[in-house]
Amino acid sequence: MSPNFADLWRVFGRIGLLSFGGPAAQIALMHKELVDDRPWLTEKQFLGALSFCMLLPGPEAMQLATYAGWRLKGLWGGILAGALFVVPGALVILTLAAAYISYGTLPIVQAAFIGVKAAVVIVVLQALLKVSKKALKSNFAWVLAVFAFFAIYVLQLPFPLIIALAAAVGAVLAKPHEEDTPRISSASPISHSNTIQTVVLWSALWAAPVVLVAAINHTFLTEIALFFSKLAVVTFGGAYAVLAYMTQTVSFDFGWISAGEMIDALGLAETTPGPLILVTEFVGLLAGYKEGGAGLMIAAGALTLWCTFIPCFLWIFAAAPYVEQLLSQPRLKGALDAITAAVVGVILNLSLWFALHVLFSETVATDIGLIPVFHSIDFSAVILLALAGALLLWRKMNLPLVLAISATCGILLSFV
Repeated sequence: MSPNFADLWRVFGRIGLLSFGGPAAQIALMHKELVDDRPWLTEKQFLGALSFCMLLPGPEAMQLATYAGWRLKGLWGGILAGALFVVPGALVILTLAAAYISYGTLPIVQAAFIGVKAAVVIVVLQALLKVSKKALKSNFAWVLAVFAFFAIYVLQLPFPLIIALAAAVGAVLAKPHEEDTPRISSASPISHSNTIQTVVLWSALWAAPVVLVAAINHTFLTEIALFFSKLAVVTFGGAYAVLAYMTQTVSFDFGWISAGEMIDALGLAETTPGPLILVTEFVGLLAGYKEGGAGLMIAAGALTLWCTFIPCFLWIFAAAPYVEQLLSQPRLKGALDAITAAVVGVILNLSLWFALHVLFSETVATDIGLIPVFHSIDFSAVILLALAGALLLWRKMNLPLVLAISATCGILLSFV
């Protein structure tokens, strides 16, 4: 039985409200709702859609929801499903950002965030372990991961260049045979003219606010629009892969927020439903407030969301009719595998960068990368890092609870 729009509102609304825990948990939730609990997608269709979404830049869970909505009810079904996956978390981020701006400088809140930051280091380490198990299955993959870490940590090459190089090498060295990937048939007949219209329409929607802020000569909003538009194109491998690049750009190149605030942003984003890439909204909101108060905060946050997620709709609606062809391209699969391997090195860089900034109050940039000033070590952060590691990696407790425990312990340690 084909669902109606009321069914889509109910089911994808529930998915959006309950989508905590990162991509794996979100994908599992969608599988339960769309495959197990109701006959909307078959197992083959779901797995094929997931493989397709992993080929695209951007949050794969959000794009999987968008694809599922498109397949069930066409264009408006895709828009509805994708929006419902993002909007609840975006509203929570707005609330958290407002609270952070109002109370983030209080000593007790800063003490709590020391615990949150320690937990974030372990969360990124967890992501590194998960991705490495999936990606590093050959000597070639290990070489790519080591190269990516050296390139970004020591040579300080930009993340987009590293991704492009990895993709090119993977595509060239791909084996020319059919991959054993789940296939799904297109939900509608392929029309190249419709594809062109789709690309033009969604590209125009994406570009409209960018052109507008440039036309009114608003330098800050133009920088926001252009940077997060570029980020949307290179977000392969999940949010963790681009966090170091984003932190470098927003904290050191533009000076919008500090490195510590960037780590706080990630910690808060981890507590919300929806894709982790919503951390970009927090960055936009905080940067806007610092630049021009509450009004510019809302404008920057909305522009950041637009430039982060409108491209996701473009990728899905333009490429969805070509799923069969895309999934059968070994060179495309080779490029994706190479990017995933390189992402391991990039996340290792992020893990080290976060750990150094959480554990030491002073660091020094050298020819071999960032090194700590050892006498500036924060022993409270060391204790909290060990606690978070024990709770997440050993006891395997859920993240919101660990964040709450770490924040509470950070407050308690501040009184010692």
